[in-house]
Amino acid sequence: MKSNNSINVPGAKQAMEQFKMQAASEVGVNLTNGYNGHLTSREAGSVGGQMVKKNCSIRTMRFDRHNRIAVGHSQSVQYIAGIEI
Repeated sequence: MKSNNSINVPGAKQAMEQFKMQAASEVGVNLTNGYNGHLTSREAGSVGGQMVKKNCSIRTMRFDRHNRIAVGHSQSVQYIAGIEI
């Protein structure tokens, strides 16, 4: 399977660069224009993680469900919902 990471919309590259710079400033990473080979894996990952967090937020809800048949037993239930804009 071939990866297609090219940006097809004119002006989208500049918007993505601006989005990346904003995410980097939010997590405290100093990015420069162009190559950023000086970044550690942790810094680069935190920038990408912030971008994903802003782009597709995920909500998690967890609660304990008590069993109606077996008194004293409960089961932990977790709901995960992804919100895409």
